[in-house]
Amino acid sequence: MSTPDPTATLVPASEEAQAEVVDLCAELIRFDTSNPTSNERASADWVVGRLAEVGIASELIESAPGRASVIARIAGRDPERGALMVHGHLDVVPADASEWQVPPFSGEIRDGYLWGRGAIDMKDTVAVMLATARHFARTGTRPSRDLVLAFLADEEAGGTFGAHWLVEHRPELFSGVTEAIGEGGGFSFAIDDTRRLYPIENAQRGMAWMELTASGRAGHGSSPNDENAVTDLAESLTRIGRETFPIRLIEPVRVLLEEAARLYGVEFDENDIEGSLAKLGPVSDFMQVVLRNSANPTMFNAGYQTNVIPGKATARVDGRFLPGHEQELIDTIDRLLLPSVSREWVNHDIAMETTFDGPLVDAMCDAVRAEDPDGHPVPYCNPGGTDAKAFTHLDIRCFGFKGLKLPHDLDYGRLFHGVDERVPLEGLRFGVRVMTRLWQSC
Repeated sequence: MSTPDPTATLVPASEEAQAEVVDLCAELIRFDTSNPTSNERASADWVVGRLAEVGIASELIESAPGRASVIARIAGRDPERGALMVHGHLDVVPADASEWQVPPFSGEIRDGYLWGRGAIDMKDTVAVMLATARHFARTGTRPSRDLVLAFLADEEAGGTFGAHWLVEHRPELFSGVTEAIGEGGGFSFAIDDTRRLYPIENAQRGMAWMELTASGRAGHGSSPNDENAVTDLAESLTRIGRETFPIRLIEPVRVLLEEAARLYGVEFDENDIEGSLAKLGPVSDFMQVVLRNSANPTMFNAGYQTNVIPGKATARVDGRFLPGHEQELIDTIDRLLLPSVSREWVNHDIAMETTFDGPLVDAMCDAVRAEDPDGHPVPYCNPGGTDAKAFTHLDIRCFGFKGLKLPHDLDYGRLFHGVDERVPLEGLRFGVRVMTRLWQSC
């Protein structure tokens, strides 16, 4: 496989690109693309327009009325190499305006931050993609290889109308793509006041959302009933909710913890993981979610009258499994269910893992270090899921990387799907600088 040309002269991100990324992100936030109460068509049309302004052709695809994605290709210096896809999603989760300090779809700038739903998940990255693409077009800069830019619908609901639909119905759009970067990594995580980890996603936990149904004997609410569906389901959910899965140390997690231990100047002993974690400060809390499988009850529905015992009760459970440990999750859930309770999948999707090596990984790490000398890139397992799950079906090697430097006192994880979501303005500008480097060296 050919590799990038190390002698190519870097064209740095322009001041114009770093300035306009803030405006682009603010405009994106002002489109209420809450999923599933809205749609992406208006924002997709806007993306097409911003690309067309600088001469970049694109295609808008609707999988259903209003469910719109946009795909564009940019020719690279070496067309013989496999193309790199950079993808982001246009939809967001809903926001309750009564809980926010600012209207969630205002795109307001305050205290050095851009506020609004989608500011970090993930209209910030979409804006960086646009600002970088526009910079390349204005300056005639060419990426090291062909790029496919994908602005996608429906990620927040599993990609049925977005990535998964495109992979199934329009796979030719991704012809020649061998690797991809999307959300799920490439953000900074403070080790101390000066040093930062940059977790780059090369693994994801799998998704096992399930509906549980308890069947029992209907009857009067005042009568004894040892076949009460509500009781059996509640007991099964309690067992699931209180279950602690065993630690399973997969490779990306082990490497990240070893690097954190090195930076803290302590030893990491994989035979005493809990003891080692106790020495790693905030990294310990950050990594707890990817040390094991998980299953959490999230919804319960039963009955229609206080004095009637229903014959059926249903509930939902959000299950997640580490790469290589899906069967352990399934076996555990089945062991915890009472005999009267059955399960079926609501959303069942793969876990992913790829090796942390190769020219693209080197380019991501180098781009971070060039813009943040105190940054330390490391592999990472995303505890959730992204559109990358769909693209792996096309044998595309997927990573999560956005290039976002954060203030040390900002709790980034709590902002995802949270109240007062916001992104630092300098973080957006940093992203353009990193992405500009990456596209030229990947």
